[in-house]
Amino acid sequence: MQLASYLSAILSLQSVCILGIGDDLFDIRWRHKFFIPGIASIPILTVYFVDFGVTSIVIPKPLQPYFGTLFNLGPLYYFYMAAIAIFCPNSINILAGINGIEVSQSIVIALLLILNDCLYLSTPYLHPATDSHLFSLYMLLPFLGVSLALWWHNWYPARVFVGDTYCYFAGMVFAVVGILGHFSKTLLLLFIPQIFNFIYSSPQLFRLIPCPRHRMPKFNARTGLLEVSITPWPSPPKPPISMFLKLLHRLHVVRVTTNDKDEIIESSNFTILNLWLVWFGPRREDRLALDILGVQVLCGLAGLFVRHRLALWVFDKDNLSV
Repeated sequence: MQLASYLSAILSLQSVCILGIGDDLFDIRWRHKFFIPGIASIPILTVYFVDFGVTSIVIPKPLQPYFGTLFNLGPLYYFYMAAIAIFCPNSINILAGINGIEVSQSIVIALLLILNDCLYLSTPYLHPATDSHLFSLYMLLPFLGVSLALWWHNWYPARVFVGDTYCYFAGMVFAVVGILGHFSKTLLLLFIPQIFNFIYSSPQLFRLIPCPRHRMPKFNARTGLLEVSITPWPSPPKPPISMFLKLLHRLHVVRVTTNDKDEIIESSNFTILNLWLVWFGPRREDRLALDILGVQVLCGLAGLFVRHRLALWVFDKDNLSV
């Protein structure tokens, strides 16, 4: 079964790499490529069905009197795992645009996943999930080595650029270990900045607000700093959208510019990189990357703490116990 898991993982990774290469070469539209990682995940979902096949989730203790201890999602659980495979590659690709950020966030997530694996493998007893976490290490350690070598050339000032191929490859590696390692929920706790970035970007991703092809911060050649990138409004937004944007502006979540008639003529792009510049002002490219990586590390460590310490508040036992 371990051979089947490994071969299915390689097949899924090869499939998503083809997507990345095609996107880099032919500039595929976002709406066309968004769901392709879900198709690439079919091999690992098939092996999951044959090898594990568990589709039940544990109900938190406060809800157990109403729903029981376990709740079987059935086929919906496979849709959930396919959604994981879609989200992970796209989330790495969305949080991009400055030197080193794609590789660096992937290295941080990989290190946190390796730490999670080591927590299980270092128990004084043979944990039931030992094989799953050994498989995770077999996938993550080579990936970490390759990513560190790439990071050396991709960090500011970059001499090598990763493109979409690496972003999709890295995201699918995480999806593979999360699904076949049976810790997809723990994986999501390590993607908190990416989840926030996706939610924050959703008004532009779903075209409620104009969305340019590239939303990366703007480089000011005079100061050598990155500044907030903006999207011009060809015509004033409708009143509900205008009120929404002005509310976000007052909350310092977005930056808008108005004309003499108090009509919005431009707004900052909805990415976590631009949001950080809205909060803290212009930054050097490497400083901005380090700031975001600091957030990634803190959120990841907090996620592992919640998973292995606070989980006992709502569940009967933690995965580290037998």
